[in-house]
Amino acid sequence: MEKKAVYTEKAPKPIGPYSQAVLVEGGKLLFVSGQIPVDPSTGEVVGDTIEEQAERAIRNMLAIVEAAGGSAENVVKVTAFLRDINDYPKFNEVYEKFFSDSKPARAVVEVSNLPKSVRIEIECIAVL
Repeated sequence: MEKKAVYTEKAPKPIGPYSQAVLVEGGKLLFVSGQIPVDPSTGEVVGDTIEEQAERAIRNMLAIVEAAGGSAENVVKVTAFLRDINDYPKFNEVYEKFFSDSKPARAVVEVSNLPKSVRIEIECIAVL
């Protein structure tokens, strides 16, 4: 799989750790369902803060990518759903720890509620 970040000055610069677009050649597509901050061993929600919940949700998402034979480097698109858009800067801080080298295309959307009243749900598309 070959992956290349695409940037143009004809569109706004990203306001977070993501690419405007990602061009992918070859490989198989993996669509990961939305993940919430639940500990897989207990089934319980992890943490109260956006930082704690974002880290657990991202780890859950990447565990699925890894189970399919990939890694964070294979992720080309992420969509995050936040209950409070004011959590955006803190979410970015956590997110960047996982995607500092490869910056997938990304959207972040505020929603009115999420399962188990968590603060975040996150999904991705990866190319393996």
